[in-house]
Amino acid sequence: METSSASGARILDGKAVAQSIRDEVAQGCAALRATHGIVPGLTVVLVGDNPASQVYVRNKEKAAREVGMDSRVTRLPADTGESDLLDTVHALNVNPKVHGILVQLPLPPQIEASRVLLALDPDKDVDGFHPVNAGRLLIGLPGLVPCTPAGIVELLVRHHIPLEGRHAVVLGRSNIVGKPLAVLLLRHDCTVTVCHSRTRDLAAIASQADILVAAIGKLAMVTGEFVKPGAAVVDVGMNLVKDEETCRRLFGEDEARLKAVRTRGSTLAGDVHPLEVGARAGWLTPVPGGVGPLTIAMLLRNTLEAARRSAGD
Repeated sequence: METSSASGARILDGKAVAQSIRDEVAQGCAALRATHGIVPGLTVVLVGDNPASQVYVRNKEKAAREVGMDSRVTRLPADTGESDLLDTVHALNVNPKVHGILVQLPLPPQIEASRVLLALDPDKDVDGFHPVNAGRLLIGLPGLVPCTPAGIVELLVRHHIPLEGRHAVVLGRSNIVGKPLAVLLLRHDCTVTVCHSRTRDLAAIASQADILVAAIGKLAMVTGEFVKPGAAVVDVGMNLVKDEETCRRLFGEDEARLKAVRTRGSTLAGDVHPLEVGARAGWLTPVPGGVGPLTIAMLLRNTLEAARRSAGD
């Protein structure tokens, strides 16, 4: 059912889309097992005891098992050397039962993350960060696509947001979101503008967008002046709001949000000012419940895709 935010914009429901993708992946896993006897295998490598990373890894492990995958976590101590981690990655590369490998970031300071990334078998790189997969994306060849950008496109497509010929503005140029998303939107025949910290007249450019994606990592930086009336706005940001004054400025008298600040010490907000943007946008992702659930769903789909390719499908 289509719903609207408190300020008027229709909601781009990431939870619902993510659940649909998970259901499709579960069906695909069952079919692959029935036809080829293959159970898609996802292994997450976790180095150290970063609390946030442990939560992310548990969520990924649980989600993979729920769709019928062989989900495993390889845990290494925080003082693991780079060569030992590379040995672990190599062992997973050559293990035929492992179809997807994800090395959880951040890594401890003694390990160079780029070297670990380059050591991954591109066909098992379910994060889609390996240069081989980046190159495949750029020139339109099949490959594993970064999960968050792929999820954003699925969100737009499944809500029937027109893409062909539309002007998409992406705020942020990271290798994880901004750059690959720009390429994906180009592949859907959008006209794409990528903005960043050195862009002049940022609000003026953003306000021309039919589709505006905020992935800049600054709380509520995107205000009403950034938004063309009726635009679809996707908020990739995840920021903590820890005081009631800021909470009211962003969410008004939202009792659930205020209660979260009082009892838990914070509530989650994005890069978009929800009240101001919600009053102008046609569509808006909530935070949480927008882009976040899609990242894990697309990770599962990438793992299934990798397993299918290993079977020759």
